Amino acid sequence: MSVETAQETFTLEEILASFKESNRLILWNDETNTFDHVIYCLMHHLQYTETESERIAWKVHNEGKCAILEGSFTEMEIYRKILKAEGLTVSVE
Repeated sequence: MSVETAQETFTLEEILASFKESNRLILWNDETNTFDHVIYCLMHHLQYTETESERIAWKVHNEGKCAILEGSFTEMEIYRKILKAEGLTVSVE
């Protein structure tokens, strides 16, 4: 019996970011997602209130991006993958 695991690769930038004490999860504006979907994802996955989620969605729409969470690289990477799976455009800085 053998077990195969998926191997992940990271860029040098991602590795160096993992050593920072604090990283930010950035939500980017795109032409794909609706306001309602973005608001739903922020409420469902990050437990923001509806008002907070609406404020973030408008900021992303008007400014192009918004830092939506801050923490360790590992934590931000988990949330990045969750939100990316929902179709949102996110990155860790």
